Amino acid sequence: MAQKRRNVVPIIEDARHPAKYRMLVSMVDVIFADVAQPDQARIVGLNASFFLKAGGHYMISIKANCIDATMPAEIVFSNEVKKLQADELKPAEQLTLEPFERDHACVVGGYRMPKKQKAVTAA
Repeated sequence: MAQKRRNVVPIIEDARHPAKYRMLVSMVDVIFADVAQPDQARIVGLNASFFLKAGGHYMISIKANCIDATMPAEIVFSNEVKKLQADELKPAEQLTLEPFERDHACVVGGYRMPKKQKAVTAA
């Protein structure tokens, strides 16, 4: 896909260490994360702080069994969303991937979203 689309940059590096590849990537509009790691929300938050523009968007595929196989998937998803929120990642939508993938969810949202301005009405 990266050969056909010049705005897609594949990074073959450990996502847990964005400082190792920060010289290869400029600020981006979107981060897509599909990493099967117990700390995947932290990985997305860290990479967002390095590369994602304020007002940019993210998409993360959460694999509940990779995080904690002893807890119900819905609780794992909820805990991961809270971690994302702590890193200024504001979830907009969450979808489970059932029946295609068991105990998987996809969360999309924005990063450091600008505050909405209140409408001014004339008197």
